Amino acid sequence: MRNPLATLSDDDRALLKARLRKPVLSFLALMGLLAVNVTLGATLPFEQVWTLELVVVAAMALVVLLVSMEVLHEPPLVKLFSGLGFFWVAIMVGMTLTDYLGR
Repeated sequence: MRNPLATLSDDDRALLKARLRKPVLSFLALMGLLAVNVTLGATLPFEQVWTLELVVVAAMALVVLLVSMEVLHEPPLVKLFSGLGFFWVAIMVGMTLTDYLGR
């Protein structure tokens, strides 16, 4: 079976590499932040570690919102509604956690 990348020219390879750079870097950033969060949760280095974990989760949400969803290049109205959508999801997750933890 032929390798489809073997038929690409050098210019096409450079373009492919340039286009894949941002998604790969955002993926690596998310995996790194996940590793930090899991390590903090497993080791519990201090009593109020949950505050640092919330900061890491907020950073992960910002990476998804700004880089993966490419909200930085959108008009202000799209930025507003994407931020409101994330805020609404945070409210729903908070209500769900309140329900589970209150039982």
